[in-house]
Amino acid sequence: MPPNLQQPAPPVVGLIVVAAGTGQRLGHGIPKARVLCGGRTLLEHALDAVSASGVAAAVVVVLPPGDTVLAAVVEAAAGAAPRGCWITSVPGGASRVASVRAGLAALPPAAEIVLVHDAARALTPPAVFQRVAAAVRAGAPAVIPVVPVADTIKVVRADVVESTPDRAGLRAVQTPQGFAAASLRSAHNGSAAADPGITDDAMLMEALGVPVRVVDGDPLAFKVTTPLDLTVAEAVLALRRDGRGAADPSPSGRSTDVPE
Repeated sequence: MPPNLQQPAPPVVGLIVVAAGTGQRLGHGIPKARVLCGGRTLLEHALDAVSASGVAAAVVVVLPPGDTVLAAVVEAAAGAAPRGCWITSVPGGASRVASVRAGLAALPPAAEIVLVHDAARALTPPAVFQRVAAAVRAGAPAVIPVVPVADTIKVVRADVVESTPDRAGLRAVQTPQGFAAASLRSAHNGSAAADPGITDDAMLMEALGVPVRVVDGDPLAFKVTTPLDLTVAEAVLALRRDGRGAADPSPSGRSTDVPE
């Protein structure tokens, strides 16, 4: 490269961590992100993975309004954030779409790429964040991590099986999901954002006709929703502590291979 030409700066990545869920199905009587797993909150584990991935310059955590416990978790993470990354929190809304919109409003205008991650997927390996961010940087307007579906899936109407879709074409969707910031903002300003059936941001992009690309997810990016999920997450952490499973996704950058 001639000495007078400089490589263009990579696009700024902002990351929204949605942690405003009530966690009713988990049955602990507190917001899900505050539930302890291996002695630490689910939100702490999620923020460890975010920091270890190194993809984001700005992180906005969307919290249940008035939750001082989780606000303190975010404040501690901000104090330990890697150089060049800031972390803050905002109160969430009445729905997931409203919470993501609140996170979008708090990101700096310079963020050209936005990743949206569920705090409940607390053990997501840093490599998944990196794959998603890389695909958006390469030009994909929307990217989601997916894993193959192991079970046979049935379409059921009124307690009767209507059809059996081909499992080979089915994928289970995870987070973080990545987007060109301008496209995601347009999607959240569109009419589909008012649909209560919207369960993730990729659906908003699909409603606009934006192609959604897939990259490999990871079994460890499962969502902690039920007591059984929490038990599995605690078992994974125990394997990590014993050195028999995937390494802890901490800023030390150790391996995150899936345990056998």
